Amino acid sequence: MISTDTQNTNTIQKDSSSDYLLEVRGLKKYFPIKAGLLQRNVGNVKAVDDINLFIKKGETLGIVGESGCGKSTAGRTLIRLYEPTEGEIIFKGRDIAKMSESELRKTVRRDIQMVFQDPFATLNPRKTLRSILKEPYNTHNLFTKKEREEKVQELLEKVGLDPSYINRYPHEFSGGQRQRIGIARALALNPELIIADEAVSALDVSIQAQIINLMQDLQKEMGLSYIFISHDLSVVRHISDRVGVMYLGKMMELASKNDLYNEPLHPYTQALLSAVPSTRRKGQVKRERIVLKGELPSPANPPTGCVFHTRCPAAMESCKQIIPEFKEVKPNHFVACHLYE
Repeated sequence: MISTDTQNTNTIQKDSSSDYLLEVRGLKKYFPIKAGLLQRNVGNVKAVDDINLFIKKGETLGIVGESGCGKSTAGRTLIRLYEPTEGEIIFKGRDIAKMSESELRKTVRRDIQMVFQDPFATLNPRKTLRSILKEPYNTHNLFTKKEREEKVQELLEKVGLDPSYINRYPHEFSGGQRQRIGIARALALNPELIIADEAVSALDVSIQAQIINLMQDLQKEMGLSYIFISHDLSVVRHISDRVGVMYLGKMMELASKNDLYNEPLHPYTQALLSAVPSTRRKGQVKRERIVLKGELPSPANPPTGCVFHTRCPAAMESCKQIIPEFKEVKPNHFVACHLYE
């Protein structure tokens, strides 16, 4: 009998000559399901289930997938806003997952920052812009009072906000301006990695372009690395160097953006990209639309074997029983699919 509990323990083998900032190995984040008066644990929601990825200094890694695939949970677990259930998060040679809160505060909390989808929900409505941007310096006891004022002015200039707005409150700004404030706050401590969780999805298209251009300019100026989480495949293609595709808590495919968009290997990636509207050049072959059947399974009760087999047009018998290994099938192109074994 074939076991349905085979776990993917394979990690991405990286080039030792490359300069890697972050490497994630076997990351899991399960949320317990409680029931009854005694709130007993009756199962787990497998929001992130054994993912592997890495990011180089100065690059942007995009993470895409439909709603509920676990991409935002993965981002928050990487920064320890959620405690990982299992796995390693190696940042500059140290495992974040094993650090105490005091260690995190002294090191990682300064080097990794997050920009959230809804800036209004993450900005204190009772504080002025000056107080919001000074808060990181106050928390970490950095600089003199005069130097903090100067730093705040520098941050405003960096993100394209008028310094005369410094005494305004969050409700006095537009959505795009509030996202600029969120970016400025993330930049305050000169981080090396910024995790942007749906950072432009709530904005108008024209404002999205402004924020993305700002992020790219800041990346060149400050040598930043980004993990850019989004459901918008067009935006991710524009900003990313490499792209990872998630489905039901699993990483399905990871490759450079050109390889992934021009030659997707996983059936799920192929289906996602077939739904993206595109303009074709003369003579270019039209990509066939792939319609997935069935509903997205529950992460509380994921299918055995490959989690995508219930909707996959290319599913085989082995897909129902054996979890596919996430492995490199082409240079720097990783996929978890039995089709490539």
